[in-house]
Amino acid sequence: MKIKTGDTVIVISGEYKGKTGKVIKALPKTEQVIVEGVNARKKHVKPSQANPQGSIKDINAPIHVSNVALLDAKTGKGTKVGYRLSGDKKVRYAKASGENIK
Repeated sequence: MKIKTGDTVIVISGEYKGKTGKVIKALPKTEQVIVEGVNARKKHVKPSQANPQGSIKDINAPIHVSNVALLDAKTGKGTKVGYRLSGDKKVRYAKASGENIK
């Protein structure tokens, strides 16, 4: 999976198309990512000893990685991610601008 935790991404399809956010968590087994402020859901929490009132929490549900693209810092648009060798190290780069990522 080419999108990692901490990347800034833009949603390219679906209900939240055009929104940008930071990847909070990457789930490679299911090929999903949780993006800050995207796919927000309400979760009802039952009362417990720690929380006697119970509550309704806002959570960010995961979306499929194919619905997001890495946000290119240079152009401000979504870009594909490629890999290349830099010495003995494999680094990610933005294909649109050619710049290394992190």
